[in-house]
Amino acid sequence: MPGHAGTGHRERLRQRLLRGGAEALADYELLEFLLFSAIRQGDTKPLAKRLIDHFGSFSAVLGAEPGALAQVKGMGEASAAALHAVALAARRMARGEVEQQPVLGSWQSLLDYLAIDMGHLKHERVRVLYLDTRNRLIDDHLAAEGSIDEAAIHPREVIRRAFDKGASALILVHNHPSGDPEPSRADIQITNRIAEAGRLLGITVHDHVIVGRGTHVSLRAKGLI
Repeated sequence: MPGHAGTGHRERLRQRLLRGGAEALADYELLEFLLFSAIRQGDTKPLAKRLIDHFGSFSAVLGAEPGALAQVKGMGEASAAALHAVALAARRMARGEVEQQPVLGSWQSLLDYLAIDMGHLKHERVRVLYLDTRNRLIDDHLAAEGSIDEAAIHPREVIRRAFDKGASALILVHNHPSGDPEPSRADIQITNRIAEAGRLLGITVHDHVIVGRGTHVSLRAKGLI
């Protein structure tokens, strides 16, 4: 019995993926391949191209929430779940790289993790990374969703959690949905308040990293801490 339409194309993509290395497939072709698991028959190329056109890039497709993915014509719950699972796997791989070694000695791994996890967000997310005495990550705490100010993140609560977790240091992180990571006055003020509270109680604030679209800013590197 002959195979369904598209069988030969799928097999050719599979062989190129297995034999050709990291750049063997274009972005839309890799997206096609990821959709194969949920869409068992037919041509997934038009849907892959629609997704990239809709969200703007391959990474933005994988960063999209399942509900947003499902709004694109041709996407169902199964295909949205398949792409979301890939995104979660990528984040866990990146996080694993961060957890296995001292954060300050693997700064690029941390930045890669933050870019994967936060660079695509359409709203602000504030996180505090708590570190032990060897600067290993012991807690990645979602502190707030929304603007970074004292209404959303309290210096006293940030430092109290450090004691609760047995942390000796922390790194503040948040994203700018605009894509521009330059710190605002509020960003600088709240960072300094948390750093001062930490100094009084022996908790080091190593940095505040602001994540933009494909870029970042370190307040420590800019001399603002």
